[in-house]
Amino acid sequence: MRGLIALEDGTVFRGHSFGAPGEISGEVVFNTSITGYQEILTDPSYKGQIVAMTYPLIGNYGVNEEDAESSKPWVEGFIVKECSRITSNWRSQKSLSDYLKENNIIGLEGIDTRALTRHIRISGAMKAVISTRDLNEENLVRKANASPGLAERDLVKDVISKNSYDWNKKGKYRVAVLDCGVKYNILRELSSWNCQAKVFPAKATSQEILSFKPDGLLISNGPGDPAAVPYIVETVKELLDRLPMFGICFGHQILALSLGGKTYKLKFGHHGANHPVKDLKTGKVAITVQNHSFCVDINSLNAQEIEITHINLNDQTLEGIRHKRLPVFSVQFHPEASPGPHDAEYLFGEFVKLMEKNLAQKN
Repeated sequence: MRGLIALEDGTVFRGHSFGAPGEISGEVVFNTSITGYQEILTDPSYKGQIVAMTYPLIGNYGVNEEDAESSKPWVEGFIVKECSRITSNWRSQKSLSDYLKENNIIGLEGIDTRALTRHIRISGAMKAVISTRDLNEENLVRKANASPGLAERDLVKDVISKNSYDWNKKGKYRVAVLDCGVKYNILRELSSWNCQAKVFPAKATSQEILSFKPDGLLISNGPGDPAAVPYIVETVKELLDRLPMFGICFGHQILALSLGGKTYKLKFGHHGANHPVKDLKTGKVAITVQNHSFCVDINSLNAQEIEITHINLNDQTLEGIRHKRLPVFSVQFHPEASPGPHDAEYLFGEFVKLMEKNLAQKN
């Protein structure tokens, strides 16, 4: 079955369907990871986006239940150069094509992903429509222009659980996780660091979170525009001087907004598992996993209160902050990886140290 992806600027790429048939809109972005496509598909941060993989062969090791990062895939559409029909891995339970069909996600192959990636790098990420039904290019371009995009949209409400739940009930430290679209491996990491984790939906009040009597708050990753969720920012503001905090990706942006900072949309975002980030304190460079289209404006932060801790070496954008007085810090990248390198896993240990210190001061 033939399929098209049409961008809002009139650019059109033709290919063939390998997932579910249909039509969907979203912002098209590229991801530079070589492996980990299942974790990418199931990352709630990709809600609202059509993901194009730069690596040419995707699907060769299949799909399994254990590698999912949430309850289901969240991407709007998936674009590859070639979808492997052979799945060669002892853990494989089904093919990528079957997985997309089961979850009603459109996949396109045979697309010139190098040309698409270069176009996005030059012109920026943009709204697009992917379709196997309407193959009229002009129609699809019009639909792409009429689609909502990411800016000023609250996509968090579409990916979070409605109720709080216990991830695990054992651990020395009680961590409340504010779910903006949390990945499972964040919760697994907390468990491995001897933390008892309870997940609260993004609309939970500060009092509901405090009723858990947490030792710390982790603000998770999530999709869309952080400026479109003021209710989360207000909750974090109310808890700022009550708990040690650790923000990851979207959570980093929320924390910065709660501290008076501002966010802006990047030209084409950071999506992949090979982004170099420098720790300004140690001088060490970590290769990090990233997935975000928005960024915190360095110049909007109060330098008397907030320390810049990490910088992206590709474009010098902000990657981490720490409050100079409060036990609060955050990073724009994903220290839990999945997929990707584990260079930044130590940051969970930093969070544990903050909770230890805070508990010692209370006692």
